[in-house]
Amino acid sequence: MRRGTRHPCVVGTDERVAGKGGALAAELRSALAGDVDFGASARALATMDASNYRRVPAGTVAPRDADDVAAALEVCRRHGVPVVARGAGTSIGGQATGTGVVLDLTRHMNGLLSVDPEARTAVVAPGLVLGRLREAVRPYGLTFGPDPSTHSRCTLGGMIGNNACGAHSVAWGTTADNIRSLDVVTHRGDRLTLGTGGQGAPPGLLDLVDRHLALLRTGYPAGLPRRISGYALDALLPERGTDVVRSFVGSEGTLGVVTGATVSLVPLPAEPVLVVLGYADETAAADAAAGLLPYGPLTVEGMAADLVRGATGLPRGGAWLFCEVDGEGAARALVRAADAVDAAVVRDPAGQRALWRIREDAAGTATRLPGGGDAWPGWEDCAVPPARLGAYLREFRALLAEFGLRGIPYGHFGDGCVHVRVDFDLWTGKGVRDFRRFSEAVADLVVAHGGSLSGEHGDGQARAELLPRMYGDELVALFGAVKDVWDPDGGMNPGMLVRPRPLDEGLRFEGLPLVGVGREAARCVGVAKCRVAGPSTGDAVMCPSFRATGEEKHSTRGRARLLHEMALGEVITDGWRSEEVREALDLCLSCKGCRSDCPVGVDMAAYKAEFLDRHYAGVSGWWRRPRSHWTMGGLPHWLDLFGRAVNVATRLPFAARLAGVTPTRPLPRVAARTLTAWFADRASSRPPALTLWPDTFTDHLAPEVGTAAVRVLEEAGLGVTLPPGRVCCGLTYVSTGRLGAARRVMRRTLDVMERETRPVVVLEPSCAATLRTDLPELLPDDPRAARLAASVLTFAQALETLAPHWTPPRIDRPVAGQTHCHQHAVLGDAPDRRLREKAGLTGALAGGCCGLAGNFGFEPGHEAVSLACAEDQLLPALRTTPDTAEILADGFSCRTQVAHLARRRARHLAEVLAEGLDGPR
Repeated sequence: MRRGTRHPCVVGTDERVAGKGGALAAELRSALAGDVDFGASARALATMDASNYRRVPAGTVAPRDADDVAAALEVCRRHGVPVVARGAGTSIGGQATGTGVVLDLTRHMNGLLSVDPEARTAVVAPGLVLGRLREAVRPYGLTFGPDPSTHSRCTLGGMIGNNACGAHSVAWGTTADNIRSLDVVTHRGDRLTLGTGGQGAPPGLLDLVDRHLALLRTGYPAGLPRRISGYALDALLPERGTDVVRSFVGSEGTLGVVTGATVSLVPLPAEPVLVVLGYADETAAADAAAGLLPYGPLTVEGMAADLVRGATGLPRGGAWLFCEVDGEGAARALVRAADAVDAAVVRDPAGQRALWRIREDAAGTATRLPGGGDAWPGWEDCAVPPARLGAYLREFRALLAEFGLRGIPYGHFGDGCVHVRVDFDLWTGKGVRDFRRFSEAVADLVVAHGGSLSGEHGDGQARAELLPRMYGDELVALFGAVKDVWDPDGGMNPGMLVRPRPLDEGLRFEGLPLVGVGREAARCVGVAKCRVAGPSTGDAVMCPSFRATGEEKHSTRGRARLLHEMALGEVITDGWRSEEVREALDLCLSCKGCRSDCPVGVDMAAYKAEFLDRHYAGVSGWWRRPRSHWTMGGLPHWLDLFGRAVNVATRLPFAARLAGVTPTRPLPRVAARTLTAWFADRASSRPPALTLWPDTFTDHLAPEVGTAAVRVLEEAGLGVTLPPGRVCCGLTYVSTGRLGAARRVMRRTLDVMERETRPVVVLEPSCAATLRTDLPELLPDDPRAARLAASVLTFAQALETLAPHWTPPRIDRPVAGQTHCHQHAVLGDAPDRRLREKAGLTGALAGGCCGLAGNFGFEPGHEAVSLACAEDQLLPALRTTPDTAEILADGFSCRTQVAHLARRRARHLAEVLAEGLDGPR
């Protein structure tokens, strides 16, 4: 059958499916207990996974249990509508997208049903996130062996669909090696429990195998631990136990829907030690990897300097192997055996986590090439025999050069599996043709080395068309026959793996404008690091609204997908007026966490500002804007204009309603005297070494922070001056999407600061971040903007760089509190941590977002999310903090949130140090 030809049983065309929406949705709602959503937002959120492909579904269904799955399949079969099961949507081959009904198995079918520590098994639902399983069985000293880098959000059902592997596969194998049994519902509603010895095989499957024993015994490459491509039909051979489970794992949702699984668990290493081996270059590391396997490493992961990009803690070299072993003795033996340039043995768990984070972020990091440019999946995860890896990589690099392409290989070198993202031009016809030519050439190269087109993520649409090059036409035809036994109607995920769509069809970039927010949103590759439920860990911020709601549309990825669809105009048809996009962005706190925590640097705060600006453009938009955009958004103007009179206004009846803010929060009080007034009345004998920025919050609402900062800076020998006129960074105008006003405010500020050559110290982290990033991005053609941005220092940065020999007063108290999310995302807090350490302020500050986030927490309808964000890290940390501890929060919003919700006083670091100058309190 020629490339891309539909199976004769596949029901309906995409157009027919789209036309069935109303009747299909109504019948599904009557048949299911779960959720049915055929709205534009739900459809837009499911058009893409983490691949290059896009398919528009008719609607989504979130079944509650196996009965719901069976009912949904029955309704869809009667209507002639295909079905695709979806977990976290992180598939890279396109197999988690579909034109019919998408089953979201993460919303309800996500439980850990039981654990048997003695038998080392667990029973799981398909939507259970791997990280939750691992956390639950850790107290028993157990784990689930396969551990993809997306373990914090990928689901067991998705891992079963793709036969996922992860870093520890050299020790614990693939998902197929760790599944005892599967509960499956077929497209025709048969409920099967799959096992070994032929258990659960649909009628006709074993007879088909018996007729092709010779082909199954000779048609698969040998010596290949990461053979993920195609169906694993050789598992059905009698000498391999007629293992129906293993043959089903990796079928990418094309045979049936998994509704439950019994999985095997493995013991955790008693003394995990990370050995990092440095080599001259990538191919030297690849050549060495196979030789390390006899020493029993748990991981042999490879990456080169172009991926790690300045990471600390690595030994000398241009490429590295990350080898985890169990025990100090094993670590020493491995180091002795390795012919490495240098080696580091990392025993500290925190140090190990920091280094592993480099690897876990690689799927996103590799999409941003050194020196600029985007790279995409497409030849993402091939595998060759480990002993052939070095030779393969040399030829692969040569092939990249031949096509004028760039990519950063990395991956599971011990298993011969290489991940790489390549800077394909997927926006133009020529670029897409080159993408096809390159894919065909690499497929031939992999096969020449005895490899598999996929070594981890499955074939999907990206590689399935090329399977005949690996397996030959006869075995690929057998794949089709097996598909027909399981799914005679062809309704399960058609176009994937068997009878595939062409690899260059349906690319998600087709029709997307080359510039603008749609192009920016397309940078989101879907690895879904933003889609992590539960409390954030460490200093991570992204994505507070998803953790608060658990809804995809309130994740960074979900919002990016909606903006992508808005730019295309097919599913979301009303462009910048879209209420679906506005609703999704409404709960974005503009925390900027995604700017740093997202591996590809998606900046949803900037996209939100542009959307709001355009959404409310024009006369009609002016009237539709929330009142808070004019009141809270124009706060600098109102405070400059009315000063303390604002206090009187806020005490008036219905003041909150008139201002468009929630009455459940007390509004901040305006200070009796501004910082600028205080500074004008004092004399300083020191020549100014820096300019202190009188931001609106410090000047009008918390001048005590500014006076404390002046005192500390002068004590450190630094003369201080203020700008010669009124300045404002424009933050409140940006966050409410009034970009025209923001640019006007910024230009007036640049006029004031035009001749300023001194460093500019900004006490409020959100204002410092705005000056560093938003200012030059909104005024890219004004060289003054870049100069001012480059001059900005935080309070701690100023003391460290301008007064490096100054010793702060010893405070010697424990601390708790909040690192401002903008500081984390844009400015960094390493100087702050060093300054606190010098002052004897011990302990760490909470990460995450406080939840107030400027105007966000004051706006009606945001109260629950604001509280949930505070409960993520901040409030739990404060509850366990003794009354004697110092509560630190440099951000005005953070201090306000602490006062409102914890009834405790938080202070800026400058205030604490200024008090310390007077001696112990």
